[in-house]
Amino acid sequence: MKLGRVIQIALIAGAVLMLAASASASTITYSTNLSSGSYITEFSTGSLVLDNTGVIGSGASATLTYDPNTGSTSGVPSNIDYGNFVLACTGCTSGNGVTFGSFTFDLFIDDTTDNAIGEFVGKSTGGTVYSNSSTIDIIWAPVQLGPGTSGAEPTGSASFGPTYFLITNPTGIVAPNSGIVHGETTVQGYVSSTAVPEPATMALVGGAFIGLAALARKRRRG
Repeated sequence: MKLGRVIQIALIAGAVLMLAASASASTITYSTNLSSGSYITEFSTGSLVLDNTGVIGSGASATLTYDPNTGSTSGVPSNIDYGNFVLACTGCTSGNGVTFGSFTFDLFIDDTTDNAIGEFVGKSTGGTVYSNSSTIDIIWAPVQLGPGTSGAEPTGSASFGPTYFLITNPTGIVAPNSGIVHGETTVQGYVSSTAVPEPATMALVGGAFIGLAALARKRRRG
């Protein structure tokens, strides 16, 4: 086969792969505001609001409120958010704080694109909060919903198919006076699909074809 033909085939193959990657890119619609049946996003106390009432020596009154994501459409792959926790303590100062006891939070993801539901369970040992500091961390398990995940899809839920959701671990709750919205912490994550080639992979493939073409031209001229 002539060298020019080899170059032509390589370039065509590279273009086809790039087009395939573009064609397989998709969007996903999801929410975290499930509130009926067995799938309820909430603290283990049965509410979206947790307070420090009943904690001995807790000081002032404080609340940790979850604000769900009521429905977002995102490109795949992409960084996404699963809602926000808002920590408030009107009586807190830098020297007068409150204490939260341990708690559990059930975060359900409603993947409406795939008609699937999954659950991240967040556990915290609690912590002490002042106006300018917080020691509350939430540890999530599992960290992935979707392919290769065991026990994260509740019985009766449809499959996520090739779509998978990751959650950033841990979620550190910021101080009541921190952030643009005071006390707000976004639960961060990532959504992707085993059916979508990673951009970095496609860039390497494209680069390899370009390099092959350049090398072939150099040899032909030599």
